[in-house]
Amino acid sequence: MTDLPRKAVTRTAKLAALPLSFAGRATWSLGRRIGGRSAELVGSELQQRTADQLFSVLGQLKGGAMKLGQALSVFESALPESMAGPYRAALTKLQEAAPPMPAASVHAALAERIGPDWRDLFESFDDRPAAAASIGQVHRAVWRDGRDVAVKIQYPGAGEALLSDLTQLGRLARLLGPFVPGMDIKPVVEELRERVAEELDYALEAEAQRAYAEAYRDDPDVVVPAVVWQGDEVLVTEWLTGEPLSRVISDGTQEERDRAGQLLARFLFSGTARTGLLHADTHPGNFRLVPGEDEESPARLGVLDFGAVNRLPGGLPPVIGRTLRMTLDGRADEVYERLAAEGFVKPSVELDPDAVLDWLLPIIEPAAVPEFAFSRAWLREQAARLADPRSPAHQLGRRLNLPPSYLMIHRVTLSTIGVLCQLGARVRMRDELLAGLPGFRVDGAESGGPEEAGDGPVERAGPPAQ
Repeated sequence: MTDLPRKAVTRTAKLAALPLSFAGRATWSLGRRIGGRSAELVGSELQQRTADQLFSVLGQLKGGAMKLGQALSVFESALPESMAGPYRAALTKLQEAAPPMPAASVHAALAERIGPDWRDLFESFDDRPAAAASIGQVHRAVWRDGRDVAVKIQYPGAGEALLSDLTQLGRLARLLGPFVPGMDIKPVVEELRERVAEELDYALEAEAQRAYAEAYRDDPDVVVPAVVWQGDEVLVTEWLTGEPLSRVISDGTQEERDRAGQLLARFLFSGTARTGLLHADTHPGNFRLVPGEDEESPARLGVLDFGAVNRLPGGLPPVIGRTLRMTLDGRADEVYERLAAEGFVKPSVELDPDAVLDWLLPIIEPAAVPEFAFSRAWLREQAARLADPRSPAHQLGRRLNLPPSYLMIHRVTLSTIGVLCQLGARVRMRDELLAGLPGFRVDGAESGGPEEAGDGPVERAGPPAQ
């Protein structure tokens, strides 16, 4: 059976060879410049070759390598435009596709996990994979009752490969840092590693998906496919037709981008309140823009892949909403006290509350106005402000602390913002915060903050979203 490259030494060798390859290409680029090629042109070629090899290796290995690539792909908007172009296509490939298992391997896996009569469950089964992800691939089929279904099959050896890859990638965190300016990759890798066991357990995934499907049953804005059948390393759910968000990003109209962005923000906050779960794999490959039931009905957001969730029985912590509200109201001392109480400022560190407020305000700008126009230019501006070692924002940020209990919430929020910037969506973020973020609404109404009247979409300097 052909499956994941399972031998740790083989997978480690592929990953460990990446720094050597990058060094070799740097030498090649120096030779090209000496030969008369311009530094800009050679640099672009170098970036393209680097992106092609890095994400080719991540995709071939699937497992943790590909999972990290997908996690990073939503942050390509933060790259300087001179770098973003060469990486964008390679990153997008990881959101929905990877080298598939051959049909013979798929049949053997189904026979082993369901039984030799596995075909009796289906009226038909398409051997061509509809999607390939980090730990499994999806095939379209027709269930025995006539329903169109998606059959998710875990790769043989996926667990071993995930742990091996993420251990090795943790050692290469500094190499991967340039793909997400202003963000430390190592904690992301460590958190992904902690979630491996849950993602490999399709019973847990089915339980989470059932909770979401029930919470959004007949919802006008969000649709979650029902679970049809679940077994060890095989999960069957209803098929979801729609336009992948990656295609909306590349080819969608502004109306489609705005609708997708609004619903994505709504799902981020309403989903946790309804289910006590936080969908923690927010890359574009896991979302669809689903046509309405008729021409008069607006499109809905289709949500897939519930293998990675954060369990928050009480919903998002109300302290997040209260602190955000205080920040918008300019209450620097209270914000500082709240952050210190929650562990964002360590007892041994003393900061200027007004400086902390100045550090926070540009980040939460989307919540300060009735409608905000997300863009790659705005995200690059924030990334540059936080990543430049010479800037006061960078120096202050390094003295702040991210408590472990907030790590996944932080990552999911950043990922969602990354997708909104890729979409170039105009989003009424404050409406979603008022409706779904505990603590943001004070005494049932807004308290302080910017006036509603006269505020329009906020456009940031820079080129329009592509």
